[in-house]
Amino acid sequence: MRIAVAGATGTVGRHVVDIARLRGHEVVGLSRATGQNVETGEGLDAALTGVDAVVDVTSVGSISTARSVEFFTAASEALLAAEIRRRVPHHVALSIVGIDVVPHGYYAGKLAQERVVTDAVVPHSILRATQFHEFAGQLLSQATVGPFALVPTALLRPVAARDVAAAIVTIAEGPPIGRARDLRGPQDETLLGMSRRLLRAEQARRLAIGVSLPGDYWRGLRSGVLRGTADSDEGTVTFDEWLALGGS
Repeated sequence: MRIAVAGATGTVGRHVVDIARLRGHEVVGLSRATGQNVETGEGLDAALTGVDAVVDVTSVGSISTARSVEFFTAASEALLAAEIRRRVPHHVALSIVGIDVVPHGYYAGKLAQERVVTDAVVPHSILRATQFHEFAGQLLSQATVGPFALVPTALLRPVAARDVAAAIVTIAEGPPIGRARDLRGPQDETLLGMSRRLLRAEQARRLAIGVSLPGDYWRGLRSGVLRGTADSDEGTVTFDEWLALGGS
């Protein structure tokens, strides 16, 4: 197969590229570095020529509702329009478990993405996954005050990005299925516990302190609704195993 990957250098995308190639597929990475802009559509038509499936694992570095909705709407519309012109038969999008319960910030953007994909004429598959193991490190990089790392209270069921990528490639290899079974990690975690273990593994001197943040977004994280349900598929790599592997 010839598989195009939007977001090919990102947290999940780099694993999608690696796994797809290991399985013998030809991979076309879509990025500004190679002349494609998913927001404007620039360069997409040429890149999607002869493609059997497009995998969209793009992300945006913002939790602003307006910016997230703007990005995911524009990117999905641009990709799907190019797919129609190039007659791509399968669009695969990665989304997030529980976003319809917490439709705020970044999650509002993912809901907008799902609506665009579902309403399009291109046959599609959507996989919702829980937060990645990398989530703890992403928050730690933004919440340092002197020797302290302020960690929002959250109950999660994190999954390895590589487990997500493997599921995405498997979906791309098959026919469009609409909404796939959700994917979550093998065990529950607290964000504070993950952060403290990550800091120890990195031999960092910062002390992680839990904080309860206001707002619907953070209340949603505290509630545990983003963990998925018992009928979800489950990844195999725990957070501690992921740390032991060097966080990859």
